[in-house]
Amino acid sequence: MGQAAKVLQLFRTLHRTRQQVFKNDPRALEAARIKINEEFKSNKSETSPKKIKELMKIGSDVELLLRTSVIQGIHTDHNTLKLVPRKDLLLENVPYCDTPTQKQ
Repeated sequence: MGQAAKVLQLFRTLHRTRQQVFKNDPRALEAARIKINEEFKSNKSETSPKKIKELMKIGSDVELLLRTSVIQGIHTDHNTLKLVPRKDLLLENVPYCDTPTQKQ
């Protein structure tokens, strides 16, 4: 796959992730869309393969961070938020234990 195709694939992946992460939040959806488009447009004329690879790594890291770390919160009362985690975030839920276990 050529470098231009990989860049386009990352662009599409970021937008798909944005749609999943910020579902039902038009303000966040629009802000993320604008930011993604701005970043890609500002680096559109980049020709250095090293710089492009670095930018691709940043984009991939951002996509991973959005997919694995962002949770939506909905204001229910004055000082109350209702968290709405996606199903894929709940897969690695490890309960906390105050007493450490000893290795044998």
